[in-house]
Amino acid sequence: MSPSPPGRFSVLLPLCLGFLASCAPDADVVIYCALDQVHAEPLLERFEKETGLVVRAEFDVEANKTIGLVSRLRAESGATRCDVFWNNEMGHTVALAEEGLLASYDSPSAKKIPAIFRDEQFRWTGFAARARVFIVNTDLVSPEELAEIKGMWDLFDPKWAGKVGMARPLTGTTLTHMTALYSVLGEERAREYVATAKRLNDEGKLALTSGNATLMKQVKVGELAFGWTDTDDYNVAREGGAHVACVYPDQGEGEIGTLLIPNSVAMIQNAPHESAAKKLIDFILREETERTLAYARSAQIPVRNHVERPDYVRGDFTPMEVDFRTVGRDLPIRQVELKELFLD
Repeated sequence: MSPSPPGRFSVLLPLCLGFLASCAPDADVVIYCALDQVHAEPLLERFEKETGLVVRAEFDVEANKTIGLVSRLRAESGATRCDVFWNNEMGHTVALAEEGLLASYDSPSAKKIPAIFRDEQFRWTGFAARARVFIVNTDLVSPEELAEIKGMWDLFDPKWAGKVGMARPLTGTTLTHMTALYSVLGEERAREYVATAKRLNDEGKLALTSGNATLMKQVKVGELAFGWTDTDDYNVAREGGAHVACVYPDQGEGEIGTLLIPNSVAMIQNAPHESAAKKLIDFILREETERTLAYARSAQIPVRNHVERPDYVRGDFTPMEVDFRTVGRDLPIRQVELKELFLD
C-alpha cells in the first residue's frame, strides 16, 4: 500500500490537535476512527475509489484507545468538524448518544443486523465484533493446564501469580468489559473482580499493561503465561506463528459466557457533511465490510451469522448476555471509579 498523503490519514496525538485542524486539506467527509489504522485505512481508501469522495480520517493511539477521540467529540460538540465516528467498541458510543451528540440515521445497509446491536433511535449501529478472550502461551502452559483455564476467575488462581495480566481497565474494550461485568455479575461481584486485579497488581502477582496489544506481546514472547485480550490481537499473534492458544471463557452451563464487543458507527449531530456521512456509514455497514474484516488480520466476528468468514473466526461460542445501552449509560460512572482505584 502506498503511503497516505500527509494530513489525510492521521494518528491523533494530543499535542498536535490544533495543528491538524489548521492544516487539514479539503475533505468531503471527516471520520474519527478508533479501529486500528492498519485495518480501517484500506476500507476507507476503497470507499474513496468507489465514490470519488475524499475522506479525512483521524485515528487514536493505543494508549488512549477510544478515550482520546471521545473526549475530542465532547470538546467539539458546539462546533464539530467530524461527520462520522467509527468506534472499536460500543460503550462510549452509547454514552455519546445519551449525551445528545449523535444524530439519528437508519442506514439501509443495517437492515439484517440483529436488533441488540442497533439503537432504537438509530443513533448507532454495531457490526464486526471482537470477543474478550484469554491468550495463552502454550510453551508455558501445558495441555493439561490449558484445559483447566475455563473462566474469568482463573486469572487470579495463585498457581499463576506473577505470570498473568490484563490491560489497565481505563480505556477501550477492557473498560467496556469491566463495565459490562457490573450489569451481569452485580455490583458486589464486579467490584470484587476489579479490586482483586488491583490488589494482585500491588503485590506483583498480576501485570497491568497499557493496552491489549501490549498484553498480547508479553504473552507471545513468554513474559506472561496468559491474560485478557481481544480476538483481533490474538489472531495477530497466531498469524505470526506464536505458540499461543485462545480460551473463550465462561462457556459452561450456567456460566455468564464470553463478552462480544462489536465495532460501532454513528453520525455526529450537526455533521458538516451530512450527505457524504450517510454514504460512508452505508459503506461501513455493508456485509462486504464485515467479510473483509473477518478475513483481515483483525479477524473480526460478523454479527450477521450468514456473512462468510474463515474457519478460525469462531461463531460457536456462548456470548455474554449484556445490554449495551446499560453499559453505555454506566460507562462514565465506572470510568471514574476505576480511575480512582487504578490510578491511586
